Amino acid sequence: MNARLTLESLIASDGDPDRLVLLRGATVVTMDAERGIIDSGDVLLRGAYIEEVGHELSASAAIVVDVTGSIVAPGMVDTHRHAWQAQMRRTIPDVDDLAGYLQSTLMHVAPAYTPQDVHIGTRLAALTALDGGITTMLDFSHNSRTATHADAAITALIDSGIRGVHASMAPHFGNWDGQWPADLARLRSTYVPNDDQLVTLRMAALATEDIAPHVTYGAELARVAADLDIGVSLDVMFGRGASHAILAWQRQGLLGPHLESIHSTALSADAWAAMRDHGVTVALAPTSDAQIGLEDAVPPVDEALAHGIRPGLSVDVEVALASDMFTQMRALLTIQRMRAVNAAYGTEQDVVRITTRDVLDFATVSGARTLRLDDRTGSITPGKQADLIVVDAEAINTMPLHDPVGTLVLGADRSNITSVWVAGQVRKWDGGLIGVDIDALRTRVHDSVAAIAERLSSAEARR
Repeated sequence: MNARLTLESLIASDGDPDRLVLLRGATVVTMDAERGIIDSGDVLLRGAYIEEVGHELSASAAIVVDVTGSIVAPGMVDTHRHAWQAQMRRTIPDVDDLAGYLQSTLMHVAPAYTPQDVHIGTRLAALTALDGGITTMLDFSHNSRTATHADAAITALIDSGIRGVHASMAPHFGNWDGQWPADLARLRSTYVPNDDQLVTLRMAALATEDIAPHVTYGAELARVAADLDIGVSLDVMFGRGASHAILAWQRQGLLGPHLESIHSTALSADAWAAMRDHGVTVALAPTSDAQIGLEDAVPPVDEALAHGIRPGLSVDVEVALASDMFTQMRALLTIQRMRAVNAAYGTEQDVVRITTRDVLDFATVSGARTLRLDDRTGSITPGKQADLIVVDAEAINTMPLHDPVGTLVLGADRSNITSVWVAGQVRKWDGGLIGVDIDALRTRVHDSVAAIAERLSSAEARR
């Protein structure tokens, strides 16, 4: 069956919980500690789930997809991205510090966003993630000026087909309706009445009061999250202020596995120990810390690993940074290995380097664990949902295939991803997104940028 007919069969049978799909003949990088890498392997899908992984699998009535010459791997997990900003990509590529980002994007541009702009930005970010092999994305949505803005963000995730986590937060600056955090209960009942859905809900908050006190984590927000049985993703988790906050939360009984610590840069040893002892997960933002220069500018992978925490990875802000997970893996690998060798240079110390498998683990199964989704995604394990990518290993930049993990981390890019699957449904096929009118999306994106610019210009003229 050719690629077009196979796609037609897949689309026609979408939603059938008993549909069988057999991916045949790939190098399967399972990221499952018990299964490892399977050469010339097969992956059998039943509906939304992975049924079996192995050699020469067979299933009558299965739709067979020949993936010979490819790598099949788990979809990647972006543990923190501010998706609403996507149509403002690279507007501040050389921003030098957090203050520059806050002033240009959150103080100046964010108040000009309508709900429609939030929807367009979030959808663009989610579709870009899917195109690049990211099947799960946490959207740290901190421009919910009204309930309608929040609706726009979460529906954009739902419409995109990604495994999304809508982490809702009020805006830092400017006018807003004051509906948050109370509006989380409405979002929970309307969109996420249970956690078995493709899009789930979390609270988003900040670590310290110095930027925006009304969105700072503490006893009140902790009660709201506990009442709704949702996790909390904490941004600006760096430096002395966040370290003091972590120890205060420990004394108040507010630490726990429901918390995700984003960045975690330049935290004290005591703060790290407290997070470890209470099961707090960690999301690193390698390019954000290093390129923007947050605190000491060093992604704290060594600190996380020293405390037994395997972190996830994240893109953070596309206004200044790359959009893909390949960049995050390579940046972290390079930074850590450079620092390890540099620290030991001229001494008798052993050099402790992370590996390509480590960063692929951070981008997949550890990222899923960071978001408490590792029971359903992050590895190619029977019983988990079928979030997969198929990567061409015979392309000009990937051939010949010697080490599949090394190829995924150091050789591949989004152009090599031939198909993407989320919960057993194909979202990218033969190198293109399914069901997405790119020309229409492009028009909406440009119209949104023009409308935002007009509002900003009008606001400036009124001053």
